[in-house]
Amino acid sequence: MKWRYRFLEISSSPDMHDDVYLSALRSFCAAYEQGGFTEGARKLGLTPQSVSRAVARLEKQLGAPLFVRDTRGIEITPLGQTYYEGCSTALRLLDEAESSVRSAVTGTPSGVVRISVPTTIGRTLFLRHSGALAEAFPDVELEVEVSNRLIDFVKSGYDLAIRTGPPPEGSLIARKLGDFRLSTFASPSYLQRHGTPQRPNDLDDHRCATFLMPRTGKPLPWIFDHPSLEVTPSSWARITDDVTGLVSFALGGGGLAQMYEFLVEDHFERQELVEVLKPFGGRSRSFSLLYPRPARERPAVAGVIEFILERMRP
Repeated sequence: MKWRYRFLEISSSPDMHDDVYLSALRSFCAAYEQGGFTEGARKLGLTPQSVSRAVARLEKQLGAPLFVRDTRGIEITPLGQTYYEGCSTALRLLDEAESSVRSAVTGTPSGVVRISVPTTIGRTLFLRHSGALAEAFPDVELEVEVSNRLIDFVKSGYDLAIRTGPPPEGSLIARKLGDFRLSTFASPSYLQRHGTPQRPNDLDDHRCATFLMPRTGKPLPWIFDHPSLEVTPSSWARITDDVTGLVSFALGGGGLAQMYEFLVEDHFERQELVEVLKPFGGRSRSFSLLYPRPARERPAVAGVIEFILERMRP
């Protein structure tokens, strides 16, 4: 599900009407948040030309440049940064006020909820519940980003995020979804050709795929329970951005990969993948639902939070 605002084109008159001015503000914020006019236009469902014209019209109205433009793209100016911080807050408050009024009138949560989910959770556990979520909250519209990138709640305007690892310190509320177990898998065809590893030390004799962590670019270690140890095998293949690429690697007979069990349940049941190193056991990693404290005050966000906590815990 994807929410897209509807915008009006900037008119050719010297003064902007209120509705056009508001549309220009949204175009400006989208261009900054997405890193360019083309990306901002894609988010809004507009053409890059219309977004560029809207921002240019806004700059003319203000008498100050908001972006520096060159062949590589756009870069916000110091004045533009200050203006963005005020505009994004004002737009968020307007949207929240509208949602609150609608919720009070209808008696049901309404409005837009923006959530960022990692590829592991997003393409499996979260989106599998989209139908039930729509039934539970028919007047709530979702904007879902399926991505492993780090987000800035203030800059990006997200209400919720699901992330793995320890929650960041600060103003964010963290609600633990649970611990999700990892195991090591390979296809039967690969094991027939190359044999089955009996202990973690045997990984050096096999083709392995590792996932490169977005923050550091380093391979994510494989973790085992018995005994408790971490191993970073030699990477025959290195997967970036999308962890689910490990599943495709293993299914294609490329070699061994350690991944969350919930990603491969169906493949395991159909015997398309085989668990290896089972006596050593894969450890678990935790996932948490994160949100700024004020977001919980919106009925729509509060409803989605409780839905996720109820449905997505292992």
